[in-house]
Amino acid sequence: MNSYTLRVTCASTRGIVAAISGFLAQHDCNITDSAQFDDAETGNFFMRMSFRSEGGATLDGLQADFAPIAGKFGMEIEISDDAVKKKVLIMVSRFGHCLNDLLYRWRIGALPIDIVGVVSNHHEYQKVVVNHDIPFHMIRVTAQNKPEAEARQLEIIEETGAELIVLARYMQVLSDAMCHKMSGRIINIHHSFLPSFKGANPYKQAYERGVKLIGATSHYVTADLDEGPIIEQDTVRVTHAQSPGDYVSLGRDVESQVLSRAVHAHIHGRVFVNGAKTVVFPASPGSYVSERMG
Repeated sequence: MNSYTLRVTCASTRGIVAAISGFLAQHDCNITDSAQFDDAETGNFFMRMSFRSEGGATLDGLQADFAPIAGKFGMEIEISDDAVKKKVLIMVSRFGHCLNDLLYRWRIGALPIDIVGVVSNHHEYQKVVVNHDIPFHMIRVTAQNKPEAEARQLEIIEETGAELIVLARYMQVLSDAMCHKMSGRIINIHHSFLPSFKGANPYKQAYERGVKLIGATSHYVTADLDEGPIIEQDTVRVTHAQSPGDYVSLGRDVESQVLSRAVHAHIHGRVFVNGAKTVVFPASPGSYVSERMG
């Protein structure tokens, strides 16, 4: 039996759930997980539904047969085959903790993706990537060649068919054009402190101010730097007895976990962009352990 995931976004109205459930029943499909959210502020309706085909229904057939229902309710829909892994391109600079975490989770099967390549503006992680039998692309970026470098990055995205770009501490600002072109398909990670510190040596600033919480935020990339719709966040407590080096180590750990969880939620279709925010459906109870990701 093939397993599929249906994602639906539309204006809220009566009859949506009944129409979808009836359609799946008519096509001999068994619903295995369902989550929905009706946003009273925007009037938008979001649904994610997992189901198994018990009558041999194909992806193409389901998409074609569902089209009249989608048209009736003005739905934006996506039906995906759960057996097909999403193609992911990772971009990294000189901090490798998030890259190494993603590679480890991918290698042990905890992150079911197809890593089609790693792009970097430095050579540090070339050997690590190549040893995983993953293509490595070194694209140096300077103030003078930035447009050409980004054009090459877009070529790699097109050549590999990458469906998601993960900025695993890639320390270059993407152009507005690239952000718009890849809207909803680029995930970034950055530290977050209470209070917040920007500029050079944020962990040193945090230590000097005696912060008690170090955190990380993973979000979709938009033209507004580090202000895209948030997917995942977490924090870890620190005390006066810890050093600036401890702050850095703890910060890198939480960054790695938050980014991996954000990627995991995205590839399983649990994240919906809702204006400046996101709707993130939790993993179903039966898959909680495998989807928690740390």
